[in-house]
Amino acid sequence: MSKRTSAKYKIDRRMGENLWGRGKSPVNKRSYGPGQHGQRRAKKLSDYGTQLQAKQKLKGYYGNITEKQFRRYYEEAVRKPGDTGENMIGLLERRLDAVVFRAKFVPTPFAARQLVSHGHVKVNGRRVTIPSYLVKEGDALELSGKAKEMGLVLEALKSPERDTPDYIEVDDNKATAKFLRTPKLSDVPYAVQMQPSLVVEYYSR
Repeated sequence: MSKRTSAKYKIDRRMGENLWGRGKSPVNKRSYGPGQHGQRRAKKLSDYGTQLQAKQKLKGYYGNITEKQFRRYYEEAVRKPGDTGENMIGLLERRLDAVVFRAKFVPTPFAARQLVSHGHVKVNGRRVTIPSYLVKEGDALELSGKAKEMGLVLEALKSPERDTPDYIEVDDNKATAKFLRTPKLSDVPYAVQMQPSLVVEYYSR
């Protein structure tokens, strides 16, 4: 399991965007970067800087996963037929913690990772504790009895903050979900624009 190396809202401020569309994000009040020099005028980014920022934003969105793991997704996406950027998004959205987050069982990808790591999620009736586990089309997810009673989970399921995408079928009453299909970039409800093509350019330099 990768480490949470920085607070999620620091990622928001560093990127200057509300990555998860949350009402509590400090970017909603302060759109400039953190620190005493955060209000300085932003420098125009080079092509490399733009590509790096796109990579950091996408990597941070999925719980700030490690660089080594993120690069593996790129390498696997390259081996698959079709558009590499689309393939990469498909792989990221198949992560178990990402599916748990999309199903609205928890409010953030960080909370989803913790829920999985603590053994509260079953896939096809079998407990899985690896957040990076890749869910397949048709796989059924279910929360443990203990998780179904957690305030965090109950609050997330009722939250109007975001909707469940159509590639995941959710039964809120039973706290179960089914992964229907691998999404394309246009299907994923990102709160901000993601540019996987720039990420591909960054790694293919």
